[in-house]
Formats: sequence, C-alpha cells, structure tokens
Amino acid sequence: MDLYEYQARDLFDRHGIPVPPGALATTPDQARRAAQDMFDRGSRLVVVKAQVKTGGRGKAGGVKLARSAEEAGARAAEILGMDIKGHTVRAVLIAGGIEIASEFYVSFLLDRAERRYLAMCSRHGGMDIEALAAEHPEALARIGVDPLQGVTDDVAARIVEAAGFEPGPLADAVASVIGGLWEVFAAEDATLVEVNPLVATPEGDTLALDGKVSLDDNAAFRHPGRAAFKDTADVDPLEARAKEAGLNYVRLDGQVGVLGNGAGLVMSTLDVVAAAGRRHGGMRPANFLDLGGGSSAGMMATGLEVVASDPQVRAILVNVFGGITSCDTIAAGIVAAVGSLPDFDRPIVVRLDGNNAELGRAILAEAGIDGVRVVDTMDAAADVVTAIAQQITERRDSARPDGGQRAAAQHVTAQQEA
Repeated sequence: MDLYEYQARDLFDRHGIPVPPGALATTPDQARRAAQDMFDRGSRLVVVKAQVKTGGRGKAGGVKLARSAEEAGARAAEILGMDIKGHTVRAVLIAGGIEIASEFYVSFLLDRAERRYLAMCSRHGGMDIEALAAEHPEALARIGVDPLQGVTDDVAARIVEAAGFEPGPLADAVASVIGGLWEVFAAEDATLVEVNPLVATPEGDTLALDGKVSLDDNAAFRHPGRAAFKDTADVDPLEARAKEAGLNYVRLDGQVGVLGNGAGLVMSTLDVVAAAGRRHGGMRPANFLDLGGGSSAGMMATGLEVVASDPQVRAILVNVFGGITSCDTIAAGIVAAVGSLPDFDRPIVVRLDGNNAELGRAILAEAGIDGVRVVDTMDAAADVVTAIAQQITERRDSARPDGGQRAAAQHVTAQQEA
C-alpha cells in the first residue's frame, strides 16, 4: 500500500520526526482557510501540493507557491482535478513555506536480493533518486542494515558518515532523523520509507519536507488502523471487482484480454501476445489475470466477465494448462460465462493443454458458440487473437471521421516497431 504525502507526513509526525505545518484540502475554499490559518501563525509563504501517488507532479504543475490565502485558494482551484500521469488530483496539501539552507536524501527499503534492509543517504536531496544514482553514484551512500540488529545510534552515525556529513550538530540532527525513520519503517511494517528532501533551515532546524511510504499489505493484520489509509477513489473499479472475487488482476493499456491459470503462465502469455501484436497493428495485452491453480467454472466465468468489462478489450485469449484445474472445468466456465452474459460480444481464442484437454475442447466444440475459437498452441493462439483484435480495431477506427488516417498511422508505427 503506497501512501499519499499527507499520510506519510502524519505518520512521521506521530513518530516524532519533525515536519512542516500542513493541512489537507479537497476544495479551494478549504485550501484558502488552511492557508489563512498558517499565515495567522506567522507563515510568510505556503505551498499548494497535489496529492497523487506518482512522481513528477512539480514538472506537471502540481506544486505551486502562494503568498496569500486568496492566492492559495486560486492555486488549489488550478491543481484540483488535474491529471498527472493518469492520476486525478482530488486533494491538495497546504504546507507552510520553509526557508531552506540545504537539502538531503534519506531512505530505508527492503533489499530482497540481499535478504536485508538497505539504508540510502546523500547530501544531495531534492532530485530524483534514479537521476542521482545514475549521474552521481558516489554521492549516494548505501549501507546494509541487519534485520536483527536494526538501526542503533552507532548504525545511524555510520550512515551519516558514509554520506559525507562532517561531525557536528548537522550530522547529529540527520542521524536523529534516520533513527526516527527506522522506527517508522520497523513499527509500521513498511517496505519503503523515504524523505526527499530532508532540509536544514538557516536556523539549524531539520525537517522532513516531503515523504514517501509503502506499507507491506501482508502485515495489515497487525495494524487495525491501517484501513484509514485505503484510497477507494483511486482504485481501478475492475481491479477492485476482481479482488473481491479472489482473482489476481492488473489492468494494462492494450487491446487483448488475457486469462490463464498460474502467474508464470500468464506472464509468458503476455510476452507472447506482445510479440505477436507487433505483427498485427501493434496490439498489446490489456490485462494480467491469474485464475489461480484451483479455479472453478464460476471463477472462469467471473474472470471473463471482468476482462470483457474493459471497453478497450477487442478480443480475449484464454490460455490454460490443466493441472489442479482441469481443462474441462475451464471449458465449462467459458460456456457458462458466455451464456450468462447476454451482451457478451468479445471474440475468445482458447488454448487448452494438460489435464482433460481433449474433453475441454470437446465441450467447446459441442457448445458451438459463435466467436469462440480453439487453437492448439500458445504461439498460434497469440497470433490469432492479435489478428482478430487488429481487425476489430481497424473497423472501429475506419468508422470515425479521421479513422482511415489513424489506422494507417498505427500500422506504420507497428511496422517500425517490428
């Protein structure tokens, strides 16, 4: 679970990490009143910051300064409703302006490859960590943290020293923040805790100006209050629907719906569909949907319904290797799904192999459903389904006023990519 900045800020505050004053606003009037409160308490400047779970909001115009309450309301009106990398801004954080003397970077994350935690720290904050690591790798200290030992005062001092801080009050202040961030990381069962930038003011104060926190969903049972962090407005409705049904579904941006049993098989199917799509107008996978190893006919029907509910899907590929779930069960689910959905109009290409594959193919043949085609191999099935998706896409494009030009451009692009 990724948190919004304001949620990370509140989490830091609860664990004693110094943060600037701030208030959440979902309307321009709330932003104006929050800013006025900060000006009344002595702030000379406020920052209106879009709350989205993605980077690059500053470059997109999602972070603006305001020197009066009225200006803060106007800036909030400009930001609210913006689309930033596919994320709609529904709230802004009104943060008190801080005079900055210097900026730093600090984070803890789970290092799965090394089976430990990793601390990263740099005297160069305020820029993307990816850019910092690529352009100035020597400026980013990476210190492994023993999961059993954690971050003691000595470990925090070692992290600060590795980042190039000279001994003194500033190094001590940064080490104190590092200790607090470790407390957040461990106590909240996080997989990432990041402050960028951590700032020092001319008066010598150290503040976490911006934060990012990712929490481990597997530990949610230990944190009853974590439900308050859930953001239902930002959840894809199809993903939410699939989750309720116990399906592993991720929505992508292509035209070919993909269903399979087993994450490895589905991932392989996505690759094969993408490769075949380069020969057929640039068609791409529209989703990842893993039915699981023991799925039922009802689960198959629900999965098809979810995938078909995506308007960008032109055709669907069902790729199943029968094991715990036999192929006749999958075939029965396809027949049930198509029969129970009167408006189901997506062509389905089916590849069955493994346990009861012949029986599954016989069930589909006997059902004689229009639009359902059985193909023997995965490569051939991917080729057929992407060709069908291309034909449907071109027919729809040609029906539009500029459709012919658009379809031609897509074909040229696909040929270049191939």
